[in-house]
Amino acid sequence: MTQSSGRRTKVSRVIEEYDLEGMGAQLEASWTDETGERMSLRDLADEFNQAVLEAALRRVGVSPVSFQVDGTYESLRHGSGPERTRAKRRLEREGADPERLTNDFVTHQAIHTYLTTDRNASLPENETAPVERKVETIEKLEGRVAAVSESAVASLASVDELDRDDYDILVDLRAVCPACGSDYPLGELFRNGGCGCAR
Repeated sequence: MTQSSGRRTKVSRVIEEYDLEGMGAQLEASWTDETGERMSLRDLADEFNQAVLEAALRRVGVSPVSFQVDGTYESLRHGSGPERTRAKRRLEREGADPERLTNDFVTHQAIHTYLTTDRNASLPENETAPVERKVETIEKLEGRVAAVSESAVASLASVDELDRDDYDILVDLRAVCPACGSDYPLGELFRNGGCGCAR
């Protein structure tokens, strides 16, 4: 679909900054795929962020293959403190700026905002799976909460009630099983049909 005009989203800015030509169309196709191979917004965010990491490595003359992008990204995004520190130090040794890079990573809410706002994308009309409908409803609400929160941050920063306006807002609804203590993102729990401890 065509892109809308107006204020650019973070995803749009990062695509331009890292020369990720074709990424917008790829994200849209993966999200709206009518063949049943649709990717979740969380998976799309991970795929996008890895592409950003690869682009940053190429800029400093490093082959993404030799750098083990998957492992580095996991350490930066989901690793423990020491794992993140090691990954950042390795990036610094290669000449990349890890702080700038991680600040350019996006959330699944940002992907949703980009797809629905910049590309005017929507899920197929024949999307009938009840689980996917519920997941989509929750992801839309998460995106709305994130947008309202970002607006509040910008508003408070503009009147010097907050020290800066570029905080990343994370909205992550999770479910914890009272029986086994498993902790899942709500969408993942729905798609898995539960945590499995009672099966």
